[in-house]
Amino acid sequence: MLYYLLAAVLVVIDQSVKAWVRASIPLGQSIPFLPGIMELTYIQNTGAAFSSFSSLTWLLALISLLASVAVAVLMARKLFTRPLGRLSLALILGGAVGNLIDRVFLGFVTDMFATTFMDFAVFNVADICVVTGGILMVIYVLFFYDKQKEARHDAP
Repeated sequence: MLYYLLAAVLVVIDQSVKAWVRASIPLGQSIPFLPGIMELTYIQNTGAAFSSFSSLTWLLALISLLASVAVAVLMARKLFTRPLGRLSLALILGGAVGNLIDRVFLGFVTDMFATTFMDFAVFNVADICVVTGGILMVIYVLFFYDKQKEARHDAP
């Protein structure tokens, strides 16, 4: 239950930041955020990462919905028993739902974090959650999942 609550809190944070950006920054404009590192730039992204598949917003929404349901089911079935694994799923779920809400209700995803020290895609809180969750999941599967399976087999 704790990890579902974490995912919900992440969705609220994501949606709050996006709403603030839409209300405070004109579309396509930027304001300083972390000088020399990052600025806040309001972008409407109808695609996926790096604006790929921009004409397929409905398909991306469907994929986000299916991924969200799959992750929620994996969490319910306790696929990962250790906190790191559960955290990775909660991050992925929160991020997927955050971007799903935008795609369904706005027809685009609100992006705002633009790096100024390098040329990189503009991203949002949900993207940070999905990427961080994905990295943590890879670490978990590589280093801890086999030990989890062994513990299950050794249990009486």
